[in-house]
Amino acid sequence: MTTKHGIRVIIAEDDFLVGKEISRAVKHMGYEVIAEASTGSEAVEKTCELKPDVVLMDIQMPGMNGLEATEQIQESCPTPVVVLSAHESQDMVEKASITGVGSYLTKPPKASEIDRAITIAMARHTDLMAYRRLNQKLLQRTRELEEALDKVKTLSGLLPICASCKKIRDDRGYWNQIESYIQQYSEAEFSHGICPECSDKLYGDQDWYIKMKKKNKNP
Repeated sequence: MTTKHGIRVIIAEDDFLVGKEISRAVKHMGYEVIAEASTGSEAVEKTCELKPDVVLMDIQMPGMNGLEATEQIQESCPTPVVVLSAHESQDMVEKASITGVGSYLTKPPKASEIDRAITIAMARHTDLMAYRRLNQKLLQRTRELEEALDKVKTLSGLLPICASCKKIRDDRGYWNQIESYIQQYSEAEFSHGICPECSDKLYGDQDWYIKMKKKNKNP
């Protein structure tokens, strides 16, 4: 488990004086500030490059704002993020949560609030990563089961079939009617009928059959 004194922090704040004040407070609590950023794009770049343990992210920054930067960080290099804003609203909190923010602070934050927010953000991030890993495993398992089911319902390879009666021998050595075997191991269903050649063999010498054929030829 990472201790407070080993936690590496990036501070993203476009106001120079505010950024320095936050940096001073963070260092005083024992955290290590490894970089500072003044824009959202710079925060994303430094986060993906330096792999900090947490990012303190101002929401209002030129160009890419803090929420946009947070969303990009979570997609490219998932990292715990604490957002800082001059104004707190329910709508802003909900938007921050959706983008992957772990905790929320209003400026100017107190040292104790920063400490608590960092702890919460890191804990929530750990839970989120565990959930994502579990979800990926479940999705992979679902795909594997679907593929296995498709294979079970697909006939392939060599089928031992009788040259005379056309029965098929299964894996247990039993001979099955071809329609029964195919229905068991595929999605196919059968509708029985008699082809013209078999009809001639079965009924070709019977008067009713001869008459029917003549009638069909001369409707």
